[in-house]
Amino acid sequence: MPELRYTAKDTTCVGYVAYPKGAGPHPVVMVTPAFGGLDDFARGKADWLATLGYIGFAVDYYGEGRTARDEMQATEMMHVLQADRATLLVRMQAALDTAHALPDADKSNIAAIGFCFGGKAVLDLARSGAKLAGVVPFHGIFDAPPSGCSKMHTSVLVLHGWDDPLATPDQAVGLAKELTEHCDDWQMLAFGHTSHAFTNPAAQSPEAGMAFAASSNDRAFAALQAFLEERFAQS
Repeated sequence: MPELRYTAKDTTCVGYVAYPKGAGPHPVVMVTPAFGGLDDFARGKADWLATLGYIGFAVDYYGEGRTARDEMQATEMMHVLQADRATLLVRMQAALDTAHALPDADKSNIAAIGFCFGGKAVLDLARSGAKLAGVVPFHGIFDAPPSGCSKMHTSVLVLHGWDDPLATPDQAVGLAKELTEHCDDWQMLAFGHTSHAFTNPAAQSPEAGMAFAASSNDRAFAALQAFLEERFAQS
């Protein structure tokens, strides 16, 4: 397994990197996992991105390669970082620094995508003023950190299930207002009759608002591909 160890302040993080075929430099897409930590789903997305010609770098925001054994533990782990957004940002900034330093990386073409809590993490990276080609949260969580939002130096594509109970229509409108104020280039694609975790085939709890949606999943990843092609051509 192409494990990648890097340091965030005093914490060792254990990520995963997938390289495309052919000579570089290659754009890099950071993949930020859902609340369970770096799992096979995130690794699979890194592998998929490599087939598109990008370096896929799945990041570890919990540190030490920790992953949750079940949903209850995942919730507990997430709440620790939710209460310490500064540490979450430090770990995301360390991942971005690591992306810049990857062999064959095109340092001017780095994007970050994130799922669920990982969507919040990449939005926080954008809010910090980090310079990226693009940031894409999938069924992300939208609340801003206590530190607020700086001028965003990236383009943002929000891929959102309109019926997501963790990011309500009012919260989506709130994010749109925040982006209008702080981001020069943003877009939001909201999928009707679509709930949280719509990209995850293992999500099968529609009564709880957590369900895979095949058509929304396909449309979201098609939108991601078009966005990356556009942004990497311009950066």
